[in-house]
Amino acid sequence: MALDLATPLTSLDPAVSTVFGMVRGVTAVAITLSTADEDFARQIAQMLEQIAYIDDCDTLGQKVDKKDIHKALVLVYKKLLEFYSAAYEILSRRGANVIVGLILENGHLPEIVQDFLRQADTLRKLVQKATLEIVEDIKAMLYDQEIGRWLGSSAMRQQCQYHAYLQDLRAAEACEFLVRYRNFINWYSASNSQHLALLGEMGSGKTVAMGFLVDELRRRSENQIPQDKVCFYYCQNGGPDQAVQILSCLILSLLEQLPGLKKRFYGWYKQAQASGNFEPATDTKKLREFLQRLLEAIDRQVFFVIDGLDECDRTSRGVILKCLETLSQKVSRLKVLLSFRPHDEILGQAEGMPQLQLGCAFSRDSVIVRKAVETHLSCLPKDVEALVIEKVSQLAKGNAIWTKMVIELIQTRGIMAIGPMRLFLEEVPLPGQLSALYTMLLSRCTSNEPENERLARKALAILAIARRPLSILELAWAVAMGTAPPEVTTVAALSDWVDHQRLIGLIHPFIARLNFGDLKKRQVRLIHQSVRAFVIEHSADHLQTQTTPASTDRATLHRRTESLEGLLLEICINYLQLDEIGTTAIFPEEQVAMEALPRDVDLFNDDVLRPNDALSCSWEDLEHGMARYDPADRGFGEFFVYASCHWMHHFGAVTNSSLPSLASIENLCQAGSTRLDNWVQQNCRPDCAIQPRFEFDSSLYDPLSIASLYGSEAMLRGMLEKSDLREDKFLPDPLIGAATQILQWGDFPRLKILLESKHGHQLQNLDFFRLIIKRWSAFATQFKDWDQVFDHIDYVLDISVQEQWAGKLLSVAAGARCMPIIRRLVTRAQQNAALKEELIRGLSCNEPQQDVLRAVVQCGDLDLISIGK
Repeated sequence: MALDLATPLTSLDPAVSTVFGMVRGVTAVAITLSTADEDFARQIAQMLEQIAYIDDCDTLGQKVDKKDIHKALVLVYKKLLEFYSAAYEILSRRGANVIVGLILENGHLPEIVQDFLRQADTLRKLVQKATLEIVEDIKAMLYDQEIGRWLGSSAMRQQCQYHAYLQDLRAAEACEFLVRYRNFINWYSASNSQHLALLGEMGSGKTVAMGFLVDELRRRSENQIPQDKVCFYYCQNGGPDQAVQILSCLILSLLEQLPGLKKRFYGWYKQAQASGNFEPATDTKKLREFLQRLLEAIDRQVFFVIDGLDECDRTSRGVILKCLETLSQKVSRLKVLLSFRPHDEILGQAEGMPQLQLGCAFSRDSVIVRKAVETHLSCLPKDVEALVIEKVSQLAKGNAIWTKMVIELIQTRGIMAIGPMRLFLEEVPLPGQLSALYTMLLSRCTSNEPENERLARKALAILAIARRPLSILELAWAVAMGTAPPEVTTVAALSDWVDHQRLIGLIHPFIARLNFGDLKKRQVRLIHQSVRAFVIEHSADHLQTQTTPASTDRATLHRRTESLEGLLLEICINYLQLDEIGTTAIFPEEQVAMEALPRDVDLFNDDVLRPNDALSCSWEDLEHGMARYDPADRGFGEFFVYASCHWMHHFGAVTNSSLPSLASIENLCQAGSTRLDNWVQQNCRPDCAIQPRFEFDSSLYDPLSIASLYGSEAMLRGMLEKSDLREDKFLPDPLIGAATQILQWGDFPRLKILLESKHGHQLQNLDFFRLIIKRWSAFATQFKDWDQVFDHIDYVLDISVQEQWAGKLLSVAAGARCMPIIRRLVTRAQQNAALKEELIRGLSCNEPQQDVLRAVVQCGDLDLISIGK
């Protein structure tokens, strides 16, 4: 026989560590024995067919890690060994006839072959099953690959990563109150499709709160059968095709949670392509259709959670809201949770939707700060840690993103000692990351369009420096005044430049929530002090100051703040110089008298107004129910009230580079003018009640008196130096008029400026000191710094002697019992012989009081009299 038995036997050696040699040996033996008998030969042939793929089955079993295939292979290999052992024993004998006889007589070898065939058949079935599973896995992989390519699986991965980041960031205790809202409870427990909105200002922590709600919804569904499915999307960055991205991610999220729907979706998508829509994943209508069909195929509740819908462009936002509304109408168990900033446009689109409010709460701020400190500042000493938590919680005002970035800034700077930390917290700088965020947001809101950015920056600058919240219309009129061309000189012409809807749309992320139902309500303000810091820090970019934008030292910030004061001052002055305000009286005197009469009040009831009640009430309470007027109805526009009441505050805040022109102040405050009277009348009526809050007689004022009371020292010196006080814009005796106002309102250092000016001689006379004594008599008990006023007598000692009125002054002082002047005159007279002589000469009358004064002047003993206060 030609059969080589050595190779098979060598292959069975354990050192070879493979069954390949054994399989090859068995094959050779089987071929040799196949000639023994026709039936046996047929069995051998079947056996050889099975052996052909046994090794491949072994490889398949290893790759798919199928234990049933491994077990079947063991049995097959066992039968092969038995076959080989029995065949080896037979073939070791000589003679073909003997071999054939042994095979037929013994019968053991055919039984082994039969057993092998049965085990091999079992193996074949298992392999077919495994192969089918592999094919299905391959199909699933192809589905995943294709669906992921169509819908953007990378975007889904980013969403999941961002959600994990939010989980690490949040303090759950600061979010738990949301699930206790009645609106949330009703929304969650409703049996039909429902929408719910979470509203909050920029930086209030909406995104973190939405991440918490996603996990809360998942947690609640864990023990439900069937489980609810939660799909989420975070609109992190605005841009085109946001609607496509949102719908794609929602579909992909559903398919990942319910993989049995992938084949069906794959078929829908291919069908759409075959119908001529080659890119259904870019078609929002088709995506909505896919999403609807998936939801209709699901017999369970589904939650769609979409954060930051206001980050989307207007078109995408409209598409998403319409899509969700349509789905809710067609699918019975869809719950939608949206979050966005409370902007007018989106509120209108989401009208009627129940809301959750994420407002400002100190307790919530404290929880967020404590979590941030534990995460980033765990090494701080306990006293420093307590200081950080206390101060940052007070400053947060509901702005979670500011809180996070300030804590990270402290970590970056490595502040550990309580002294530097206290200094840092007294004037918290604007974190660079937050500044970059605000810059990016401003660019997005203005669409990177220069004119839009100019308007937005102007509006933010006004809000950063305004003395009170503005109404929507006030802000729009102020921005119009600040951007209109020079030829706009009337209120009527300026009204054509007012576009409040555009303006609010450009700045809405930076301002607090507005009630658009009342455009005159004083409600527009910046959402946080960090926005004000951002505006001031970047003011050089649009005010063309000489400061460096990157510089944030205290002096630089002061200059930039003053530049903003100058900006709003210029707007106020220009507004008050519009033509109508200088030609039309704000209201006729007879109308004031009529409308000032109380309405619905019993004029004969003495108990209607009690003085004690008036003292304890605010002006708003006192003016409640009073007759009011609207300057806009008189043709004065919407910014007249603020400009009239607050331009003087800005006037006093500017010093050098931001000073207004003298001409503008002289025109605005021209003595006896209708313009002056109009803004003065409004100034004492800040809330437009007919009855004034205080007396403000415009006939007593002119440019110099206004500058003396409200302007900076630099402005007052400039007017005294450069203005022609003889013009009819000023009162006949402007310095006396200014001095009168200074003495009445107590800003005494300004008197020295008047006296030292080139016009100071107008105050070096007896009338000026009569005025001082008169005011002192009326206000001596109210002020403690009159000494600096009386010291001005030193300016006029020589003149009073030359003009022979020193004695008269002493007599007037004595008559008013003004001991401060008496003391100064008598004391100075002891070192000034000419003054003593003039005082004695002026006291020549033979009256008892005059005699006493002469004696006092002679000896200098002030104890001789006791008439002073």
